[in-house]
Amino acid sequence: MTAERADAPAVDAEGCARPPAGMLPQPAVPVRPPRRPAPDPASPARSGRTVPRRAVPALLATADALATTGALLLVGADPALLAGLVPVLLLLNSRAGLYRPGPAPAALDELAPLLGRAAAGWCAVAAALAALRPGLALGPVALPVAVAAQAALAGAARAVVYRARRAAARRRPRSALLVGPEPAARQLAAALLAHPEYGLRPVGVVATGPVGPEGAPAGAGPAPLRSSEAVTRAVIRHTVRDAVFLLPPESDPYAAALLRRFLGQGAAVWLAGAAAGHDGRPAGSGTGHLWGFACRPLETARPRSGGPVKRALDLVLASVALLLTAPLLLGCVLAVRLVDGPGVFCRPERVGKDGRRFALLRFRTARPGAQPGRLGRWLRRTSLDGLPQLWNVLRGELSLVGPRPERPSRAAEFARRHPGYAARLRMPPGLTGLAQVHGLRDGARAEDRARFDNLYIDGWSPGQDLRILLRAAARSPFRRAGR
Repeated sequence: MTAERADAPAVDAEGCARPPAGMLPQPAVPVRPPRRPAPDPASPARSGRTVPRRAVPALLATADALATTGALLLVGADPALLAGLVPVLLLLNSRAGLYRPGPAPAALDELAPLLGRAAAGWCAVAAALAALRPGLALGPVALPVAVAAQAALAGAARAVVYRARRAAARRRPRSALLVGPEPAARQLAAALLAHPEYGLRPVGVVATGPVGPEGAPAGAGPAPLRSSEAVTRAVIRHTVRDAVFLLPPESDPYAAALLRRFLGQGAAVWLAGAAAGHDGRPAGSGTGHLWGFACRPLETARPRSGGPVKRALDLVLASVALLLTAPLLLGCVLAVRLVDGPGVFCRPERVGKDGRRFALLRFRTARPGAQPGRLGRWLRRTSLDGLPQLWNVLRGELSLVGPRPERPSRAAEFARRHPGYAARLRMPPGLTGLAQVHGLRDGARAEDRARFDNLYIDGWSPGQDLRILLRAAARSPFRRAGR
């Protein structure tokens, strides 16, 4: 098991593959906004404290808990009911999406859902109380009064939260990119610029459909972004944290690649216009609107990148593998040193997670300026030249399972030609991967490899890593070499 090599058969002075002629290395820029947004001379002056969007769900949950307390005190019920009633109501409201408000929520729109869930929660707790402690059961008048008071107080508290949020949005709108056909995206951009209460300030339009009419006035809205490099610059410059898609992301390869990028960096993703109803629901039944454009948050699970679990699995398995193969590693070191002289290792540069470059550790398989000899060809054929890459795994530069580590020049070229290729950098590259065990190695289309790599990342699990490692072991090059 080893990371795949480049397609070119030539080797450099250290026995490592050289990049193809005419292809100069280009940096792979990670799309990670800086901690502080760069000053934008075109943006209006902003001041004052804001209500962080991530704090809104906590504020709404606190408001519901306070409303429950107020309703309980109003009907004179046993305060011990709070211990069971508050978690039930919070769970019901969370399942209904009442803690994921749209861009411009209104408390009146949520009054009916709040009333229904208040009735369900109070009735369930009241029934349990009547069964366990009949003397404290709520009467036929107290129960409906408590339900009505709960909904009214919760609605009033939400109105206060939403009012503060709208005021904060006007003072400090968040930078957003609009993705979709240029005419529709420009219409939405004009609406957002004219109505800052939605809290979204468009800083770029990523055109995916027919372009707008030529000669449009320069001040008509943000300039269209027509390349990955332009999108990267806009994200970094404006600290983009919101993306609004006016078309279903899966309907366009470039939009799907952008969606992975935004989700990977933790941005809020919205569906607007016709895209808000692309999954079968009417476009107007979302959580809100942007000046007449139906809008709702994209319902999707947060992408899984492995995190501490994957890292722990790599550390344990790589450490065991290094211990078991220590005699073999020592034998390879002595053989390369005796046959080819000093300089046992070579360190070709590869692109890792988020575009960071690292030195891939390998045994040298050829003398400087020469083709691989018998020992070098045997090391390559058996993949023993890649055993030192276990040290890259321990350092965190590689994983046991992941996308293929690519040369910087080829990574930049493939990212320009294939929309989904750059999304592979969400996860560290690996010694083997889903694409490799399906036979997509040297010479395979970069588009096919990117599709398998993104499929692996989107559905990552420890079990999947173990299955891929077992399949890679079953396809071990030792078996092929022995035939």
